[in-house]
Amino acid sequence: MLPLRDENPTTRTPVMTLVLIVACIAAYFGPQDALSDEVDAVLFNLEYAAIPCELNTGQPLSEAEIDATFNRGIDDACVADETGPQLFPDKQVYLGLLTSMFLHGSLLHLAGNMWFLWLFGNNIEDRLGSVAFVGFYLIGGLVGSAAHVAAQPLSTVPVVGASGAIAAIMGAYAVWFPDAPIRTLVFYFLRDISAKWFLGIWLITQFFIGGDSGIAWVAHVGGFVFGALIALLVRRSDFGERKLNRSSEPRKWDNTGGAGRGPLPHPFDSRRGNISDV
Repeated sequence: MLPLRDENPTTRTPVMTLVLIVACIAAYFGPQDALSDEVDAVLFNLEYAAIPCELNTGQPLSEAEIDATFNRGIDDACVADETGPQLFPDKQVYLGLLTSMFLHGSLLHLAGNMWFLWLFGNNIEDRLGSVAFVGFYLIGGLVGSAAHVAAQPLSTVPVVGASGAIAAIMGAYAVWFPDAPIRTLVFYFLRDISAKWFLGIWLITQFFIGGDSGIAWVAHVGGFVFGALIALLVRRSDFGERKLNRSSEPRKWDNTGGAGRGPLPHPFDSRRGNISDV
């Protein structure tokens, strides 16, 4: 299923969503040097990306661990008491948690993440405000990475991508806008699928990703659960009543997928009978 757009207008320009997208694109075509060869790409990720083994030991990978990982195919080559020479001895291993969120493994990886960030991020920023949105995004990414590290503590493979942070946004979207229609390409047909179903199916599919796929699916699940839980807490708070239900008089929580100004006609109802599958 490929989501094309959502029927969920915003009340402000999603400035920080756009800034995050530009930052990821700039990192990919700038410091990462998307056109570099495979060896250079691996070295860049080893120097700047988060690696579970490093986060657990607090020190950069040794040359022996790197050799075992990339020349002998041992993905969990972490040795807790390794004292051999390190390829990047000055690396700040914990800073890699942050930089990893702006790095991507391929153009397709980048394009997919940025599309999901735009599709779902603009509405979350609209509700939270730009500053709170950035904080939510970054913490969601850290939680996703922590989930991956907990699942694979001995992994010596660099982790790159904004998927954990974006999954947190998707989790919040599922809670705040469960009925927002997502215009989706399903094989050769266009369908409007409620966000709760689209995102629920997406979450379930994560558990069927193969262990040798190279995809940190646990980070996706961790980020999504974090985002959904925070969204539930905010929704039930006084802050949520004021910030998220923008109406001129007290109303119930608006979960129709409207513009957030109180109950609106459901987009499905207004479009029913005017949609043709192609």
